[in-house]
Amino acid sequence: MEKFLPTVSKFLPENTTLYVADNDSKDDSVPFLKSEFPSVKLIQLSENLGFAGGYNEALKQVEEDIYILLNSDIEIKSDWLSPLLKHFENDPDLACCQPKILDQKHPDKFEYAGASGGYIDYMGFPFCRGRLFNELEEDKGQYDQPVPIFWATGACMLVRKDVFWKAGAFDEDYFAHMEEIDLCWRMQRLGYKIMVFPESKVYHVGGGTLKKVSARKTYLNFRNNLTSMVKHLPRKYFYRIIIQKLILDGVAGVKFLIDRQPKHTLAVIKAHFSVYNKLKSIFKERKRLDAIMNEQPIENIYPRSVVFAHFLRGVRTFKDLKWKNE
Repeated sequence: MEKFLPTVSKFLPENTTLYVADNDSKDDSVPFLKSEFPSVKLIQLSENLGFAGGYNEALKQVEEDIYILLNSDIEIKSDWLSPLLKHFENDPDLACCQPKILDQKHPDKFEYAGASGGYIDYMGFPFCRGRLFNELEEDKGQYDQPVPIFWATGACMLVRKDVFWKAGAFDEDYFAHMEEIDLCWRMQRLGYKIMVFPESKVYHVGGGTLKKVSARKTYLNFRNNLTSMVKHLPRKYFYRIIIQKLILDGVAGVKFLIDRQPKHTLAVIKAHFSVYNKLKSIFKERKRLDAIMNEQPIENIYPRSVVFAHFLRGVRTFKDLKWKNE
């Protein structure tokens, strides 16, 4: 925050307000902000509610019509925000968007959390234009065209205030990880668009909340991903896809064990049992969503398995994925 907040402030357009939400930090963040950035509006939360709950509580105190959710580990090098705000003015169906996300340490490469727009395959596995699993592409302008996407990264996301709350805000049970995918899924089910506009770009350090190899992160990713699938999968595909997903998650757990990462295997098991224990409440939420959401098909879901494409067929780049069932 000390390093990057000045860059955020420097390139802030007129008629925008800069807030910092403190999620009950235990360091000297609050005294530092009050001393060095007295003009920044500080929202202090009384407990750490995670990414999802923290944003939900903080955003209740934000009056502006467009929310810009920005991680503290993002560096700004130019006026990235003005072009994105113009898209909101010109397109009332646009609910949410993101800029191009580049690696702050290696600015010629896409960054893991978002790259040039997020997608999922039919079993819910997320990937990006510019990033398949841990394979990060070099940015050569190959994904510079603005396109509809399935999800925008929570590291740097713009979202309409009214749509955010209409869709139900972030699911606070997620705590962190995958909550933006779940939210974008709900917004699309309401008939809104999610876009990436690579004309704007920011630089993300990444891994600032949890370490990349954290077993806690593995637990949250597997738990939240399976929860989203149970909540949103169309009824006619539900059991077939869920069974396939359970098998692939089991394979992932075995692979962790082979790679001598037993804590991650245990995290996968714990994630599944957490979902099983909450199935009643998850199905209740599914029923509620089905009653208020549109039944129109959602685009930008990869119709094949990105796991098979990457790990078995050796596909390394987004542009090499075959999107049609040929």
